[in-house]
Amino acid sequence: MGTFSAGKRDQYLNQMAEQEWDVLVIGGGITGAGIALDAQTRGLRTALLEMQDFAGGTSSRSTKLVHGGLRYLKQLEIGVVAEVGKERAIVYENGPHVTTPEWMLLPIYEGGTFGRMSTSLGLRVYDYLAGVKKGERRTMLSAGKTLGKEPLLKQQGLKGGGYYVEYRTDDARLTIEVLKEAVKRGALAVNYAKVGQFIYDNKQLAGVVMTDQFSGRSYELRAKHIINAAGPWVDTLREKDQSKEGKMLHLSKGVHLVFDQGRFPLKQAIYFDTPDGRMMFAIPRDNKTYVGTTDTNYKGDLVNPLVTEADRVYILHAANEMFPGMELTDDDVESSWAGLRPLIHQEGKSPSEISRKDEIFVSASGLISMAGGKLTGYRKMAETVVDLVAKQRNAAGLAAISGCQTGHMPISGGDVGGSIQYKKFVQERIPEGTRLGLSPHEAEQLVRRYGSNIGAVYALITKHALEAETAGLPASLLAALLYSIEEEMTLKPVDFFIRRTGALFFNIAWVEAWKAAVTAYMGKYFGWTTELTAQYAEELNDRLAEAIQAADA
Repeated sequence: MGTFSAGKRDQYLNQMAEQEWDVLVIGGGITGAGIALDAQTRGLRTALLEMQDFAGGTSSRSTKLVHGGLRYLKQLEIGVVAEVGKERAIVYENGPHVTTPEWMLLPIYEGGTFGRMSTSLGLRVYDYLAGVKKGERRTMLSAGKTLGKEPLLKQQGLKGGGYYVEYRTDDARLTIEVLKEAVKRGALAVNYAKVGQFIYDNKQLAGVVMTDQFSGRSYELRAKHIINAAGPWVDTLREKDQSKEGKMLHLSKGVHLVFDQGRFPLKQAIYFDTPDGRMMFAIPRDNKTYVGTTDTNYKGDLVNPLVTEADRVYILHAANEMFPGMELTDDDVESSWAGLRPLIHQEGKSPSEISRKDEIFVSASGLISMAGGKLTGYRKMAETVVDLVAKQRNAAGLAAISGCQTGHMPISGGDVGGSIQYKKFVQERIPEGTRLGLSPHEAEQLVRRYGSNIGAVYALITKHALEAETAGLPASLLAALLYSIEEEMTLKPVDFFIRRTGALFFNIAWVEAWKAAVTAYMGKYFGWTTELTAQYAEELNDRLAEAIQAADA
């Protein structure tokens, strides 16, 4: 059984350089994580490299929905709707602790994008294509019942609504849990490890030169199959391979704004028309309401796309049109984030019109690149890529591998008896937390975040109770921090506060309250110099400032 500790990261790097791998995955977002799990569970020795933190790019900056793609029905992408609709149910069953059914209300207005008849028909077709289970099939509502579900909605011109189920997720934690499962099954994965160049034997791709972003040390890794799952950086790697030709990426930026429920008390998730004919989500989560997303062409910094004043104005305008009583202003924005969609360019189409379908490119050297696609379809995308690897192995006379194993495989933390038993699992594990001195709310938060891994977190609370007191940290916070370091390769404060907890987006006051104590504790744990501790503290402060304030366009 593999381990995933920040303390053993140097050991993992050395191990990676000591052998030839069957599969090397470049990119530690949800696509790369899914590929690593699929390949490893089919018996392929698999390694994964991520140049930032895991889920540091698109996979922590999405709308945080494992959704079935109703909008793609409107674009007549029937195949996409059918596939992602079925996949979301699999994602839910395999990880119910990171995926939650969310009833979505689609209000229908006079002159809006969706009419009552077309919505009813569209949702019925959607139910059929996506294989929606009986209890989650769509219902059509009158105007009165629509307002009953969400009284904040604009009343003028309201004709009714469609009511259907989507699935809300924590995108970064979903990525981490998939990766942890791959590691548990024998894969090796390392963050902050940047691929600088490729190694070739007789013009065929044979390995990479990777640099550890902390030590500056370089390593050579060799593999039979190298998969480029680098999201927005897919074309950057294709350029290194001198194979960037034909279809290319088209990057689109999506922005979300977060409000406190005290200021924007949304009861019900809403999927609504914007004044310019796009669609947007408003979703209640963890005592907050978040609204998004934009869909604009992007050519700026890939590592850290920023929310601009124009982005904020656009979302605030759309939100105030749909929820006119709120009169939301820039001052009401508590947090925000911007992410990039690595779409496949289609001539003459706007970002909103470009297909979200995934595609695979294989270069003359053998580099396999996975581009496009949706968070919801990550498992199926991984299956497709590893099926291609299986064909290549057969053609090369290598040992055959089994078919995909991940269709009914709980991810890390997901061993809770499936979605049917999940609520019972949560209720049964809360009392253990209260016996350790946690409030019922704290205990429930931890159980929901860690699922079947909660026992390891509770054990850390017991073991480090005195240390928590000395460090001036709540026992639950120190346990979560230690678990993230020892079991989820957390290396910096930003990793913990953004990707391991999501707190910078949904509990920014908590981050402000505990950032100094957490950074100081991590400095002692890792033996950082005073200068390095200050550097990581400044990095976190920069991310906090960016979440609160808009950047210049």
